[in-house]
Amino acid sequence: MMGLWDSILKWLRSIFLKQEMELSLVGLQNAGKTSLVNSIAAGGDSEDLIPTVGFNMRKVTKGNVTIKLWDLGGQRRFRTMWERYCRGVSAIVYVVDAADRDSIPIARSELHELLIKPSLTGIPLLVLGNKIDKSEALSKQALVDQLGLESLQEREVCFYMISCKDSVNIDVVIDWLIKHSKTV
Repeated sequence: MMGLWDSILKWLRSIFLKQEMELSLVGLQNAGKTSLVNSIAAGGDSEDLIPTVGFNMRKVTKGNVTIKLWDLGGQRRFRTMWERYCRGVSAIVYVVDAADRDSIPIARSELHELLIKPSLTGIPLLVLGNKIDKSEALSKQALVDQLGLESLQEREVCFYMISCKDSVNIDVVIDWLIKHSKTV
């Protein structure tokens, strides 16, 4: 009987409780931000992607949630604009290439530099260790340690290891965002 009530409540929520979220995807170049956007939007990624120049914006609807995704370029010259596109969003999604060990110190520095901005205080942070399907990918604990995630305070922080080729992982990420993001 409870299963029936849960189903009815879920159905009613989907009709009457429309949500909107706005997310900024940031991270160094080639971390997989655009692949993630494509996975969320189309359920799969594309091998032939060109680097994002500046930013791309895409709206995606998942169930009763409309997600506005800001995919920000990760090249050095675009990192100064990250703060501008992270202000007032529902959550910041920081994507890290878990297989590019040389870029981790830079990724850590850029993440911590971004999060000290007063305008971003309290915005939930979702960090995604991407490309875990590669043999050289770091473990979850190694990435958490090297990125200094345990030192982050004054905001909700979550960390997942993903591969944009794995739609199950992407669905778990979307579920977390829906439950923990500030609604716009």
